[in-house]
Amino acid sequence: MSACVPTRAADPNRTERTHPPHSPPPTGPRRFRIAGADVSASIAVFLIALPLSLGIALATGAPLQAGLVAAAVGGLVAGRLGGSPLQVSGPAAGLTVVTADLIQRYGWRTTCAITVLAGLAQLGLGCLRVARGALAVSPAIVHGMLAGIGVTIAVAQLHIVLGGTPQSSVPDNLRALPAQLAQLRPASVSVSALTLALLLLWPRLPGRAGHLLRKVPAALIAVAGATAAAALAGLRLPKVDLPSWSNHALAGLPEGPVLGLVAAVLTTTLVCSVQSLLGAVAVDKLVAGRPGLPARVGRSDLDRELLGQGAANIVSGSLGGLPIAGVAVRTTANVNAGAVSRNSTMLHGVLVVIATLLMVPILELIPLASLAALVMSVGIQMVSLNHIRTVTRHREVWVYAVTTLGVVTLGVLQGVALGIAMAVAVALHRLTRTRITHEEREGVHHVHVRGQLTFLAVPRLSRALHLVPHGADTVVELDGSFMDHAAYETLQDWQKTHTAQGGTVEITGRHPGTRISEPTAVADCRCRPWTAWRNHQCERPQSAPPSEQDTDGSDRPEPDPAGAGGADGHELARGISAFQRNTAPLVRSELARLAREGQRPSQLFLTCADSRLVTSMITSSGPGDLFVVRNVGNLVPLPGEESGDDSVAAAIEYAVEVLRVRCITVCGHSGCGAMQALLTSEPGGARTPLKRWLRHGLPSLERVTDDSRPSCSLAGRVPEDVVEQLSLTNVVQQLEHLRAHDSVARALAKGALVLQGMYFHVGEAESYLLTETDGGVVFDRVREADLTA
Repeated sequence: MSACVPTRAADPNRTERTHPPHSPPPTGPRRFRIAGADVSASIAVFLIALPLSLGIALATGAPLQAGLVAAAVGGLVAGRLGGSPLQVSGPAAGLTVVTADLIQRYGWRTTCAITVLAGLAQLGLGCLRVARGALAVSPAIVHGMLAGIGVTIAVAQLHIVLGGTPQSSVPDNLRALPAQLAQLRPASVSVSALTLALLLLWPRLPGRAGHLLRKVPAALIAVAGATAAAALAGLRLPKVDLPSWSNHALAGLPEGPVLGLVAAVLTTTLVCSVQSLLGAVAVDKLVAGRPGLPARVGRSDLDRELLGQGAANIVSGSLGGLPIAGVAVRTTANVNAGAVSRNSTMLHGVLVVIATLLMVPILELIPLASLAALVMSVGIQMVSLNHIRTVTRHREVWVYAVTTLGVVTLGVLQGVALGIAMAVAVALHRLTRTRITHEEREGVHHVHVRGQLTFLAVPRLSRALHLVPHGADTVVELDGSFMDHAAYETLQDWQKTHTAQGGTVEITGRHPGTRISEPTAVADCRCRPWTAWRNHQCERPQSAPPSEQDTDGSDRPEPDPAGAGGADGHELARGISAFQRNTAPLVRSELARLAREGQRPSQLFLTCADSRLVTSMITSSGPGDLFVVRNVGNLVPLPGEESGDDSVAAAIEYAVEVLRVRCITVCGHSGCGAMQALLTSEPGGARTPLKRWLRHGLPSLERVTDDSRPSCSLAGRVPEDVVEQLSLTNVVQQLEHLRAHDSVARALAKGALVLQGMYFHVGEAESYLLTETDGGVVFDRVREADLTA
């Protein structure tokens, strides 16, 4: 049976084959096959990588072959060994400034040695399995670093676009710009302008013909068009010069001050690793947007990705190539072109090798001004307006700005260090900035704390609390995520004193009904996110007399006859009040969007009406996610039954044909009262509404006693009792009833719908998904490890 949630992650590089029992093993060698989608994707990536690799090598001041070596090694080594199958690695624009600085300080051969050492450092980090730790760097720092590198690239390449030579730093380039403008070379400007125009206009070609032409990368068209125009016009411009491979410089022993070399290795390792790991995370998001691909490719293994990048940098540096990292432009093109495995990345590396050996005469026709314009456009795109809007919304614009200015004026490592220092300063400022207000509304005193509640805010908190009169009803709202011990004790001491004097205190957090400060009697409660839950046992007296307990052990306090003043009388109103005060402000914008757009749930979730079965809790779903139908016993009446049961059929028809849900889940649970009633009901007697409804469960009762039908069981153990056995069997039976509905049958035939069985054990808080085996029907536990690669 198909399932909406996969229960086992697929290895993208492993082909599993099953054989009937006692069949002989397959004979003959396995044939290596490359999917057609990988071939076409590799060609698209190659056409982008070729000009960009030459342009990045030009921007760094390295030999132009170094860019081609890095592109080939990134495809073959990182593509084969890396943990992100669809990420394309090679010379990255984010490494341009770092590499250019190293070449200027230490020379090319020492820069190659630094690349090798950085690769070794990446291998060490990968073995230590600290890849996830690298993602702890604030996104504002990463985006600021890339923006600073982009500004540096753009300003430097502008001099080549104008026909001159760039200086060593951004301030020097800016100072030399007026003189360069006075001596610009029209031929270089014309070729650069044509390159930029093609880059800008090619993706915007209209019509059906434009749709076909846009499949050719804009970078290739821009460089090829500018090269052809320069050749036809007979312009004399500096062009690509690829020296003989026999003269290609390889890595040498590092020469220079030890501290400087250590700093260089750390800088290269940091930039390469962070950019590659962030790229791997971004690839997972791209893959998730393609139906069917996540299960085939799997999620990125960040530690393996770090190992693959380290091995690629060792090989690239040893062969005289540029430092390597994951490249966003090529990776996006790879995923969008339909790649399904790492074969596309590796094949693009093979194509780069072939082009390097066979296309040298063609490559040497490319004007340097065209490559400079291409790289300058990449640098400009690294200053992303979307990133600026994001960091502004999260109030981290100062971190972004300081990092960017630091990279531009001082260098990458210094800029990142300044960004980290600024991020720490912003965090400390937020920690100490606390606003405490007191007001009275309708006889209730409200003390509102905005920000983190630390010992620094204790004096202001005490002043606000002492404004509350003795015996008054008080609500303390803590709108923050942290409270230290000093503030906690201050709040607790005041609460005890105030309640002893006849007052009431309700302490809430920003999450719905969450009590930040609990009374000592329930300090051991482990259900903090659910403390607004009125039937929560941790908040109930544990020593209730037997007369107040039902036979099943559940507490049932006597109702308040007056209907006022008791917990039952105001329970609903208090819950609504807590929602309006705490939750509504947080979800109002999302609910407004759903109100405008209408509901578009992906699943119909049919389950029991049992009050202990909270669908949003066990599925981690929210508004708009599930179309829920609940009834006694999670029953699905067969179509054509006598009237009175059309509500379930109508909901099924509406969900399948109007809402177009892609999955229907039938969920049973342990201790089901409906199943107990089925087992204990006597034939005959009064035909009550409950008995008339439970007749739809009689096929399940017959099935559980039929030895010829496959048995239902839980993975790892047998059902606890006959009630649990019937509950499991009932889920399978109701799925068969679903298939009898015309709307469901049509959707199943089209492949637009899957059915899924689920069982929730209330006492264990454990979910099980239905799978079919040769030995019967088994409900397997759902584990986090089963849902991730």
